[in-house]
Amino acid sequence: MNKRLITLGIIILLTCVVVKLLWAGLKNIKVDDFHPSAVMFVVDSSASNQAKLVVQKKFLKQICAQLDPEDQIKIIKVSQDSYIIYEGSPQNTSGITKSMEAFTRFEPEAKGTAYGEGIKKALGYALAMKKEGYVPAVVVIGDLENEGATGKQLDWSTLPSNIENVKKYAPEISMMFLYAHPQKLDMVKEKLGGILGEDKLILAPEQNVDKALRRFITALGR
Repeated sequence: MNKRLITLGIIILLTCVVVKLLWAGLKNIKVDDFHPSAVMFVVDSSASNQAKLVVQKKFLKQICAQLDPEDQIKIIKVSQDSYIIYEGSPQNTSGITKSMEAFTRFEPEAKGTAYGEGIKKALGYALAMKKEGYVPAVVVIGDLENEGATGKQLDWSTLPSNIENVKKYAPEISMMFLYAHPQKLDMVKEKLGGILGEDKLILAPEQNVDKALRRFITALGR
């Protein structure tokens, strides 16, 4: 009888120790605090960027493939004018392809790059999506050349302050500039680096876009 009691006592003691260890381990496990992202793409379909557009659109879809089904995207076309051509799930590959094929074709009569207008819209959508609970990001794909109507061009003297204002309401916003010449990207770094920081500003010429994608996903908090 005594042996049974001793054995039972040891079993109970060991069980308590195991339960305590399991409980301590479970308390230290952190549940991922997932927040869906909203990515605003600004895509240059102007004459000066047409030669690289096929590759750029393919890479846009690579970015979308890395996003979550709960994320949302908007694609803003930039040429002489700027307007949204797609919004919805990043997983809707067919819809994204059809929209870009239909609205990014070369238009001989459309001369200019409305980057200023396009990025302004992207930042506005970023704030709206932040209010809906999304982590906002803006991805600019193109050569960043200012052409055509001055009023629609990118004004580098006012863009930094505009982004600074957006950060007040969406401090986690990130921006990525792809496929521009390194000289252009260096200017972006100079103007926006101090505002967005190293982790939230991703820059890459054509030769390094693949490496930029991993950094971008990290910037979204993934």
